[in-house]
Amino acid sequence: MSKNTDLAPVALYARVSSDRQDVDLSVAAQLRALRDYAKANGYSVAREYVDEAESGRIADRPQFREMIDEGSKPKAPFQVILVWKFSRFTRKREHAVAFKSMLRRKGIRVVSITEHADDTPTGKLMEAIIESVDEFYSENLIPEAQSSPNRPLVSPA
Repeated sequence: MSKNTDLAPVALYARVSSDRQDVDLSVAAQLRALRDYAKANGYSVAREYVDEAESGRIADRPQFREMIDEGSKPKAPFQVILVWKFSRFTRKREHAVAFKSMLRRKGIRVVSITEHADDTPTGKLMEAIIESVDEFYSENLIPEAQSSPNRPLVSPA
């Protein structure tokens, strides 16, 4: 993304789904990367929203809902929402489509600082694929987490 010389206001959104996240996914690491990206690209940070120990599969996360509510106002305090990865915004494709469509109608874009997806047809396709893979990954974690740790993943022949 090219530098934005008019200091467009941005919101930073960081999320972890549990207290056991890897260090590179920690809220502190996400916010540090988001702040660095905003500064390097000429954005002014209007607000930071953080949800800790909140699943990306649900939309009713306190800070996420507040950010969406702020973004839906006639005079939203930001024009862009920066996320470390699209999976931090949501892990459900239907939520991604609904919320991003509503935000776009208000002139607000959701930008992943690590996954390139622009407004070209190819960029939109890539974003949809990334969102679908994020949902697939999340849905696959449920059965794996529910299975016994001693249970083999493959039956012996």
